[in-house]
Amino acid sequence: MSADGGSIALASRNGLSAAEVAERVADGRTNAVQVRTSRTYGQIVRANVFTFFNGLLGVLFVAVLATGRWTNALFGLVIITNAGIGIVQEIRAKRTLDRLALLNVTRAWVVRDGTATEIDATDVVQDDLVRLRAGDQVLADGVVTNADGLEIDESLLTGESEPVHKAPGDEVRSGSIVVAGTGEFVARAVGAATYAAKLAAEARRFQITRSELVAGTTRLLRWISLVLLVVAPVLLWSQFRSADNQDWQDAVTGTVAAVVGMIPEGLVLLTSLAFMLAIVTLARRQTLVQELPAVEGLARVDVVCLDKTGTLTHGNIVFDRVVPLTDERVDEVLALIAGGGDSNATSDALRAAFGPPTSSASARVPFSSGRKWQSVTVDGTTWVLGAPEMVLLDGTDAAVAARDRANELATRGERVLVLARGVVQLGDGAADGEQEDRARVLPTGLVPVALVVLAENIRDDAAATMEYFTAQGVALKVLSGDNPRTVGAVAAAVGVPGVSGADDAVDARTLPDDPDDELDALADVLDRASAFGRVSPHQKRAFVAALQRRGHVVAMTGDGVNDALALKDADIGVAMGNGSPATRAVAQLVLLDGRFAHLPDVVAEGRRVIANIERAANLFLVKNVYSLVLSLITATTMVAYPLEPIQLTLISALTIGMPAFFLALGPNTRRYLPGFLGRVLRFAVPVGLVTAVCAFAGYRLVRVLEPGAGVDGARTVTLVVVLIVSLWTLSILARPLRPWKVALLAVMVVLGATAVLVPPIARGIFLLDVTPYRLLGALAMGLAGAGPVELVHRLTRPRNRPEVR
Repeated sequence: MSADGGSIALASRNGLSAAEVAERVADGRTNAVQVRTSRTYGQIVRANVFTFFNGLLGVLFVAVLATGRWTNALFGLVIITNAGIGIVQEIRAKRTLDRLALLNVTRAWVVRDGTATEIDATDVVQDDLVRLRAGDQVLADGVVTNADGLEIDESLLTGESEPVHKAPGDEVRSGSIVVAGTGEFVARAVGAATYAAKLAAEARRFQITRSELVAGTTRLLRWISLVLLVVAPVLLWSQFRSADNQDWQDAVTGTVAAVVGMIPEGLVLLTSLAFMLAIVTLARRQTLVQELPAVEGLARVDVVCLDKTGTLTHGNIVFDRVVPLTDERVDEVLALIAGGGDSNATSDALRAAFGPPTSSASARVPFSSGRKWQSVTVDGTTWVLGAPEMVLLDGTDAAVAARDRANELATRGERVLVLARGVVQLGDGAADGEQEDRARVLPTGLVPVALVVLAENIRDDAAATMEYFTAQGVALKVLSGDNPRTVGAVAAAVGVPGVSGADDAVDARTLPDDPDDELDALADVLDRASAFGRVSPHQKRAFVAALQRRGHVVAMTGDGVNDALALKDADIGVAMGNGSPATRAVAQLVLLDGRFAHLPDVVAEGRRVIANIERAANLFLVKNVYSLVLSLITATTMVAYPLEPIQLTLISALTIGMPAFFLALGPNTRRYLPGFLGRVLRFAVPVGLVTAVCAFAGYRLVRVLEPGAGVDGARTVTLVVVLIVSLWTLSILARPLRPWKVALLAVMVVLGATAVLVPPIARGIFLLDVTPYRLLGALAMGLAGAGPVELVHRLTRPRNRPEVR
């Protein structure tokens, strides 16, 4: 035997010693890779401080300080506030995410000093002997030493959907998934050198992937940046040419006021903050969000594909009874079938019921979701346990009777398997590999011996969860590998729309053999039916693709290894925390306690985020529009800008900053409506235009009717007009007016009245020159502007918009 072969054989018996493990840990040859679910503290600070708009505000802040008018530099506090709130909230979210990630860490079985031990995946070292079972994700690259029906899905690496049989000497790579059998391999490459490190980083890292909110906000910021580059120089030139400005300080402060008004300084912060708080809220409900926009994404989902076992029912299947079809005893055979080391619900239930076997098998084929059967060979007889319709393929009277009896039991929602016996001729001259391949072929002439009935309990909260999604207009598709009649019975019991009984489920074996080439036909079937049995892993992926082709946003839930690839293809993958490591690695959301009933909470949280951010975006963009329009009018007419920076700071704080914060975090159950950016623009542009026209009209009327009022008197009227119109806009966006929203509006009105009517504050801080005549004129002009704003709201409001709470 070669030296390498000898080392493999030695490793297969004893694994590494404690001293060898310690040596490798000291050398850094471990599987520890820093996979963060959040940014580092340094990244958090940089991301919240060094932004384009913070930099622009900082330059403007320095410009105002240069004029010596310190009061007008108050907007500089926005930089500190924005950055401070963002940093604090993201650090809170980081700690929560990191803590949950530790609870959700992947584990591995290794052999050390001849003893099997379960350790964290990060503690695996180079040359460790790692054991594999169905449902495990391979965590390092290495060479197989032992294999018992080991089949590995390498589609995440190669794109090939068919499982690959592995024998001793074959290579395995991290990131692949064990779909059947058991085995051991020696880890040759660990840590950052493995594919798993790249896959885990892609699936779990903190990231802001594409979403409608983020994409729309980014587009707005890009447009605003371009406008600033054009308008700011023109405005600065006009302010220096204006006769209303007495010196260069007036020109600079006027320009700064206009530019500050066009900067949506809090919109990005508010969007990120809403995401962060949503993640923290969901964390308290045992939901780990692995990508920020998944909160928003699930709110946009209109189809949820879910598995039956572990989702609608409890995953812990238990043995119920054996229904004999002959006089043969089958206890020892079932114990032998379950004793192969497979880690699946059926084998676990049989092991618990029948205990360890007292004999051994000469050949074994492990269960796979593709075959839907497993077998053992003893003394020349092969015993097959699997789905009746997958095992009993002939038309003998015994086979037909057994299938009919199994269907009758399945109609009650019970899970039924058939145990049958036959003979496989392996051939004495065949090589070991050939014998193994032949053993995987289903024997012909199988005789049904018994039906094995397993019990599944429907979750208490399953019906309420189905009712919630149905009421929210979300379509439900139950996809399961079980008997279609069982799937139909369970789906009907929990209230899945369109499923009234066991006969309403579709047998997926009747669907196109190559669904990838017939997605449109598959989508037609999905439109008509809601429950599917005998669904293969390949078909689950095709179902997701067919629904996406029809324009649906698809969420896929699952806990088994056969769900992993469909979860990765879906728009939102939702894994159960008690499921296989493979599903948790590729999902955007992990329900840590395995309760599907948490999903409505996630949907509601996502809808709250989308609806509230849209309201906040309206507030910010209205200000940007009227600031831009005022800038253009000012540049054209060569007058002083109608507002001082400190006055614009007051308006922003009372009509945008403080109320937007509370509105963004408040409850909101409005259903998702596509077209976020278009709706915001349709409302904000005309409202901003009305606000600007009223504001400048008030400014010009004072200059014409009261020449002695000066710029300060005209700016006083402008501020009051903008306050009134903006507060009315706020009242529109806050509807329907719940008590807490009325209180919020009342506080803003009181603060605004205080700033205008208390002389030391009005004159000393906000540079106002208030008189009863000007105040009455401003009130009249503001109320005149509120009417068109209300009209714009009624004309642009979607007719099919669901009620907001």
